[in-house]
Amino acid sequence: MAPVEGIVTAVSVSAKKGIKKSNLERGLLVENHGLEGDAHAGKWHRQVSLLAAESIEQMQNKGLDVAAGDFAENITTRDIVLWQLPVGSRLQIGKQAILEITQIGKRCHQKCAIFQQVGDCVMPRQGIFARVLVGGEIKPGDRIVLLEE
Repeated sequence: MAPVEGIVTAVSVSAKKGIKKSNLERGLLVENHGLEGDAHAGKWHRQVSLLAAESIEQMQNKGLDVAAGDFAENITTRDIVLWQLPVGSRLQIGKQAILEITQIGKRCHQKCAIFQQVGDCVMPRQGIFARVLVGGEIKPGDRIVLLEE
């Protein structure tokens, strides 16, 4: 199998749940916790969320003015089809951080503002969640590599 890899296009956090995230120049993934400063971090299986820039572009093509962080994702990626990776896959981001995919998509309990506007949202289908196995600094431009089992 050819190497599966992509790049980080944005790193985003928010101090409260349920709001858009702000983009950072760099972030710190903390082992068994998540992205430092983010409301979703903690000792659970959805410490970090990822969404592909290509998924965001799908929503832009439906007329939405959305960007990285607007879907409450922590890490926005390009060139890697996240939602096709199996649960348990491990991704190295940057020089040392390693994530383990714990969930693909999520059930939307209440329809978000994006769904209300266009009747669709990509995060429940194409967003993924992970826990931090090895911490480290991450930033836009970092490589993401699927690690072999």
